Amino acid sequence: MRKLFGTDGVRGVANRELTSDLAFKLGQAAAYVLAGELEHKPKIMVGTDTRISCDMLECALNAGLCSVGADVISLGVIPTPGVAYLTAKYKADAGIVISASHNSFEFNGIKFFDSDAYKLPDELEVKIEEFVFSDVKLPHKTGHNIGRIIKKPEYIRDYVNFLISQSDFNIEGMKILIDCANGAAYSIAPMVFSKLGACFTVINASPDGININDNCGSTHIEGFRKQVTEGGFDIGFAYDGDADRVIAVSEEGAVIDGDRMLGVLALDMKNKGTLNNNFLVITIMSNMGLDKLAADNGIFVVKTKVGDRYVIEEMRKNGYSLGGEQSGHVIISGCNTTGDGVLTSVKLASIIIQNKKKASEIFNVMENYPQVTVNAAVDNNNKPKIMDDTDIKLMIENIESKFNGEGRLLIRPSGTEPVVRVMMEGKDSEYIKVKAKEMAELIEERFGEESNYSKGK
Repeated sequence: MRKLFGTDGVRGVANRELTSDLAFKLGQAAAYVLAGELEHKPKIMVGTDTRISCDMLECALNAGLCSVGADVISLGVIPTPGVAYLTAKYKADAGIVISASHNSFEFNGIKFFDSDAYKLPDELEVKIEEFVFSDVKLPHKTGHNIGRIIKKPEYIRDYVNFLISQSDFNIEGMKILIDCANGAAYSIAPMVFSKLGACFTVINASPDGININDNCGSTHIEGFRKQVTEGGFDIGFAYDGDADRVIAVSEEGAVIDGDRMLGVLALDMKNKGTLNNNFLVITIMSNMGLDKLAADNGIFVVKTKVGDRYVIEEMRKNGYSLGGEQSGHVIISGCNTTGDGVLTSVKLASIIIQNKKKASEIFNVMENYPQVTVNAAVDNNNKPKIMDDTDIKLMIENIESKFNGEGRLLIRPSGTEPVVRVMMEGKDSEYIKVKAKEMAELIEERFGEESNYSKGK
């Protein structure tokens, strides 16, 4: 059977891989699988980011949902974590987000939350896929049983009020630069920081459907660093397209990634007694420096596969209170059920004010090992074959023998793009740059095919 779901929902180029027909079928299948045998009419929250294809895909998705009897609560443009929060608050039967997160505007995606506002486990995704690709006709409702679309953009205010409530300290007067990536946070982040009294400036908050993530946001941080330092800001926060992640920049221009944020949050929560059992959940991509920070401070680390959904699953299974990814996904249980960029920003700003120190001092808690990631363009169908290749296995063995326990190599197929990521970490930065590039070139030589992604279409 074809595979629809990656690590973060169904994703592809809008109107080519992710078509209206597929969105309609996904809506039908998701409502049928997630609502189950409910005695009431299913209620499903739907939100989008700002890309041009969202209107088209939302219409098709909603039609599919309504055709099998689900009522759609349409939220409009809202961050992914906002949909999760509102799904739980209003006890909806599911939540759906139309967004391709950090990808460029021509891509889009559809991701799902269950009735508890958590991303779906693999088994539920498989069930949805089975219905999408099977010839089974899902029951079409008629008459009064057909679903409706109920527009509730005012619900967004509830999410804003929740974010405001998460500030532990008054951040009035704190000078903050906010990059909204022309995405889903473009109106919400300014509302939050305005209510909190921050002295803030907002950039990239004028979405036009095609400028989302366009040389801005958390994946394009270099220009942002310059703006933070030249503008004399205390800190800068840059979100991705759906604002479920954030990358920060200190007043000195240092990039503060998810690992450093997690380190600071873990220490703060441990000191306050809110870091459950003193455990922190991270992924295999996290820097070795975070492991050392945790060990030095009596914090236990659990590592998962890459993908915030796997971090969240581990947190739920064992009752852990903090987890996340180097990319800027930070999950604080008890606050929200998924990564939340604006929430993380509010928490970090509070910590800076609480400690009466500069951001550069607060986040100087760990020493990063040099780390480099190089992408190899590989057709999705070739990804499973890579680790069986003799030449690739030989190069891996040679590199790992050189590290002798003081570095590591990870080769990871992307769950959202037709690329394989080669991550290398070690003490010699020049060595890992050269070897990561050589490994990526070998992978492309053996399995690379010019893809639509590499052409930028």
